[in-house]
Amino acid sequence: MTERPSLLFLPSIPALPIDGQNVRFPVGRIWCVGRNYAEHSREMGSDPERNPPFFFTKPADSVTTLAVLPFPPQTQKLHYEVELVVALNAGGANLTPEESQKLIYGYAVGLDMTRRDMQEEAKNNRHPWSLSKGFDNACPISAIRPASLIEGLEHSLLSLKVNGVVRQSGHISDMIWSIPEMISILSHSVTLRAGDLIMTGTPAGVSQVHAHDVLEASCENVGQLTVRYQ
Repeated sequence: MTERPSLLFLPSIPALPIDGQNVRFPVGRIWCVGRNYAEHSREMGSDPERNPPFFFTKPADSVTTLAVLPFPPQTQKLHYEVELVVALNAGGANLTPEESQKLIYGYAVGLDMTRRDMQEEAKNNRHPWSLSKGFDNACPISAIRPASLIEGLEHSLLSLKVNGVVRQSGHISDMIWSIPEMISILSHSVTLRAGDLIMTGTPAGVSQVHAHDVLEASCENVGQLTVRYQ
């Protein structure tokens, strides 16, 4: 008689470092806001008016803190998108913007990496974009900086350099939808939870990444992130 292997296992929980602390922030879900900067919306062929924001997700295990990453398979058109990341330490549903602000634990800077050719093919065929956004190491994120240590966030500059050249740059105040507004809107579709991350959109300047490129992402008062592709 052959003994069946056990199906019980304990999956590892993705987690991010926290500035100045020995504990890590366990990542639950990753919610991404699409086209939340007017100029990026225009470069992607959309109207930048304040239409309701749309959301998509990345799997929690696409988060990485590695400084050197393998170039992902199945793409000839890997694109970067630098974003401010919001980390929640409480949840709720049907929240007002004022209530949403109270859920925020801290902020980080991250990269929403996209297999753009795969995404374009999916859009053309009316298929989901899951594999274009949710592949391995698709979400490099810096250490989380607690909100209590940050002043003047809305005036902070979010930027990305590729091989030392600035390619993306925009202030947090340039967002079409503010952080409390987008959290509130999302909370009317899902019940938010502690551990959720929200990627808040990217400024204009999105373009292609090649093997051996070095990406340096930063957000004033929040942190920085450097990634090199092999």
